Amino acid sequence: MDPLVRPDIEEFARASTTPEPELLRAIAEETQQLGARAGMLTGRLEGRLLKLLVAILRPRRVLEIGCFTGYSALSMAEALPPGGRLVTCEISEEHAAIARANFARSPLGDRIELRHGPALDTIAALDGPFGFVFVDADKANYPAYYDAVLPKLADGGVIAFDNMLWGGRVLDADDDTDDTAAIRALNARLAADARVECVLLTVRDGLTLVRRAAP
Repeated sequence: MDPLVRPDIEEFARASTTPEPELLRAIAEETQQLGARAGMLTGRLEGRLLKLLVAILRPRRVLEIGCFTGYSALSMAEALPPGGRLVTCEISEEHAAIARANFARSPLGDRIELRHGPALDTIAALDGPFGFVFVDADKANYPAYYDAVLPKLADGGVIAFDNMLWGGRVLDADDDTDDTAAIRALNARLAADARVECVLLTVRDGLTLVRRAAP
């Protein structure tokens, strides 16, 4: 996927952002050994943004859809208030095993519960509310994830959808693949949904923040 921001500007943004802890740096380096899949890593810039959002919102419960190697979950766990918990969903057995091992390396690992299996099934079995929800999983299911998590969002809670610019493919009228069509449709739906207010941030591949609209 081609970068949306000039590489030198992206690097300047990373360098101008608070560094992540040493364990997360190690996890990021180890994730690069997975090859092309390493592109799914949240990384320093977005990881620090997720931590900051959790620190601001102070949610007692966080839900993550799409765990990968655990970098984003550990980033958010840093800012959980005392007694806070994070549930993360992962469908890949390989990725779940890597994430569990990474959680075990961290003193924050006991704040995280990993659920292996289809995320929609996991969400259906969970009771809300969740004060923060981070969605970074299979793109074709993004609209379904929105429908599943909105009723379980706490008052004042926020949903964050990653990859909402999808490498610029959302602007390609000839790209009607399932993933692109789903992201394009969700962008339009969120902007028109009177129940919520949203903003699409041009951070990395696009991060949309969603909260219920004021009555």
